[in-house]
Amino acid sequence: QVQLVESGGGLAQAGGSLRLSCAASGRTFSRNYMGWFRQAPGKEREFVAAIDWSDKNTYYADSVKGRFAISRDNAKNMMYLQMSNLKPEDTAVYYCAARGRIGPVALVTRNSEYDYWGQGTQVTVSS
Repeated sequence: QVQLVESGGGLAQAGGSLRLSCAASGRTFSRNYMGWFRQAPGKEREFVAAIDWSDKNTYYADSVKGRFAISRDNAKNMMYLQMSNLKPEDTAVYYCAARGRIGPVALVTRNSEYDYWGQGTQVTVSS
């Protein structure tokens, strides 16, 4: 059974930092795209960041570019999201996602490109 489990969420002050982790089990994703999405109350789930299998190509939403950094450790089947200079508008439930299919992605920002999802971890940023 494939599982993605997020951790590292919590409460932070504006300007602070948090590091999210995503642990994958049940299969390896070393040749697959992975990503982070988030959903704020009353809003649709939105793309945050994505990374290809090589760890060389990363993609970010404009709202987090320059503040967040995505990375992965294929040997550990882990993915991370380092979040810095947090803002109250970053408050959301953050979800880890992984693509089951190997190969290029048509649109990394699209939810439907990802086949596996975690349960989410809450990030709350106070002003």
